[in-house]
Amino acid sequence: MQQEKERAMINEMVAKLTTVCWDKCITGTPGSKFSSSEQTCLQNCARRYLDMSALIMKRFQNMQ
Repeated sequence: MQQEKERAMINEMVAKLTTVCWDKCITGTPGSKFSSSEQTCLQNCARRYLDMSALIMKRFQNMQ
């Protein structure tokens, strides 16, 4: 049961990360590959999102 909850949370996090970073970094119609600025933006956005998610999860664990 716990593994299913964790899997669902990870899936939700990936979906949110994809939406947030896509909306922020992809400004035009995507071609067959991302421009270098889009790649950099996506990498930085994903890194920040994951870092912040880890920090929030750690704080919640400390509260329990």
